[in-house]
Amino acid sequence: MTNPLRAPWDTPFELPPFNLIEDAHFAPAFDAALIDARAAIAAICDGSDPTFSNTIEALSLADAPLEKALSPFFAMAGADSNPMREELMRDFSPILSAYSSEITANTNLFARIETLWNTREDLNLTDEQARVLMLTRRNFVRSGAQLEGFAAERLADVKQRLSVLGTRFTQNLLADERSWFMPLDDVAGLPDFLIAAAKSAGQEKDGGGPIVTLSRSLIVPFLQFSSRRDLREKAYESWTARGANGGETDNRALAGEILNLRAERANLLGYDSFADYKLETQMAKTPDAVRALLMQVWEPAKACAEADALVLQAMMHNDNESGPLEPWDWRYYSEKRRAAEHDLNEAELKPYLQLDRMIEAAFSCSSRLFNLEFAPIDAPMYHADCRAWDVTRDGKHMAVFIGDYFARSSKRSGAWCSAMRSQQKLAGDIRPHVINVCNFAKPPTGQPALLSYDDARTLFHEFGHALHQMLSDVTYELISGTSVARDFVELPSQLYEHWLEVPEVLEEFATHADTGEPMPRDLLDRMLGAATYDMGFSTVEYIASAMVDLEFHAGEDAPADPMQKQAEILEGIGMPRPIRMRHATPHFAHVFAGDGYSSGYYSYMWSEVMDADAFQAFEENGGPFDSDMAKKLETHILSAGGSEDAAVLYTTFRGAMPDATALLKGRGLAS
Repeated sequence: MTNPLRAPWDTPFELPPFNLIEDAHFAPAFDAALIDARAAIAAICDGSDPTFSNTIEALSLADAPLEKALSPFFAMAGADSNPMREELMRDFSPILSAYSSEITANTNLFARIETLWNTREDLNLTDEQARVLMLTRRNFVRSGAQLEGFAAERLADVKQRLSVLGTRFTQNLLADERSWFMPLDDVAGLPDFLIAAAKSAGQEKDGGGPIVTLSRSLIVPFLQFSSRRDLREKAYESWTARGANGGETDNRALAGEILNLRAERANLLGYDSFADYKLETQMAKTPDAVRALLMQVWEPAKACAEADALVLQAMMHNDNESGPLEPWDWRYYSEKRRAAEHDLNEAELKPYLQLDRMIEAAFSCSSRLFNLEFAPIDAPMYHADCRAWDVTRDGKHMAVFIGDYFARSSKRSGAWCSAMRSQQKLAGDIRPHVINVCNFAKPPTGQPALLSYDDARTLFHEFGHALHQMLSDVTYELISGTSVARDFVELPSQLYEHWLEVPEVLEEFATHADTGEPMPRDLLDRMLGAATYDMGFSTVEYIASAMVDLEFHAGEDAPADPMQKQAEILEGIGMPRPIRMRHATPHFAHVFAGDGYSSGYYSYMWSEVMDADAFQAFEENGGPFDSDMAKKLETHILSAGGSEDAAVLYTTFRGAMPDATALLKGRGLAS
């Protein structure tokens, strides 16, 4: 029978035929696609004298068979894993790493690229082609194309081992998250929405009673509302111990080996540290620049958090609880304080933040800003929870958008945006297939899914990434959509969060799940008025993680004991005792599941400097839906991808690069 991963896809918008794809199809499709890709590379090397078309453009198209076979696999492996898919991931990762090293170590191929680079002034390239040539050559050089002999061989081995370790790190974390749950025999203090979500989780787990799992959308509200301090401690310690429970799923030794190999990789390539290597191509450029930004925000955030801790500890003592404020106490007493000082609590808000209405709100804002329309489509998906829409503008197809919103044991934690197919024009007018994946608590059958305000922000955040993909308008996939500097990629996502705070958006879409009534203006004002509440806590836990990530990678040598180094870094910056890192080392998937955010977790804050400034531009020029500013945003940021340097793109949009003033004000850390 024909393998569907190798056959033409007669599906709506050429989406993967998930109803026909079986796990047994992936390995043979991968093997065959790898043969095709190698043949395409060989054909480039055996061709006539190098031109941009027969070398750079041909190289851009060489991996198309691999992308077709693996894009549905990676979507399923991350969001709907099973033992066979996990085994396949372990098999594929080192092979893909070896294949990548094989290409960058291909001396004939690199010689052709060098010829084009050295004669680039005579090639009559467009600006986009010149950018793609520069990025292609830079990628080869940074991947070791200029190394020879032992250094080249060792670098290939290091990268292959890193791919294996990153896969293991991710799968260990998923295993810990999947295996732990706590039956809820005592629901003291828990609101109805949380009890309902806990019952749904129990049904999904084993058909039993209500449980708390390690899904953020369950455990965070549990920590906010449970009056049982002992249960909060048990849940919190289990949540923060992911990847550090001993046995086969313990990630601590893996983290140490990853850091050692990254340091060796940087050394082989001639850099002082892995952070120097990684940041060279980012907006920040150097570890010192990152450190300066983080510490500029750290001091006011720490002062705010320490003042808040005194208030929360006094509240705890008033409850006849002895001892110091502990990390599992913070959210509980912070929620009580928010209710007292802002007359606001999560249980009051949630009925107004229905998932379906928040999706409509995200769509509506993009329609007003960019004239996009969304129509549901019926197409096979990899899981029954997925929903898909045809995205159009003026009747023209722009993208397929897929939403996969609910937590399940087969899905890794967190939220992310990915493209199963990226926009490009080289192989025709290819429009993207974009997925937003979240981990919201699934409601009982027949009941609406209710979000926290943080959940709703996450939905808008990931949709901002999706817009970056959907509105992309470039020729080459290398610079398409979110293929930009890591500390620039969060700008569109974090900027889009601001539209959730626009009162007229909430007035229309924040409607009560039972009555359909809009959120009362008084409640809306109280919610927006509390937008910076507890910002000291959230900023401290974030910056602590970013500083640990940076210092792990900023030395010439990797730390001998990452956990000890983590403790030393936190002590050095004066980490407040009742707050812990947002992501401790053993479950810091951003940093250890792959190289994506290694030395780059700071990028959320670097981008926030720009997103605060960018939204201010809308407010200064006609309001949040100003059409001229929306056009500038699309032209210079969302559609441009990586076609120019990130600083050039932002400066063209805004006129100048910003400082951290708007960020500090936006977080309520400066007047």
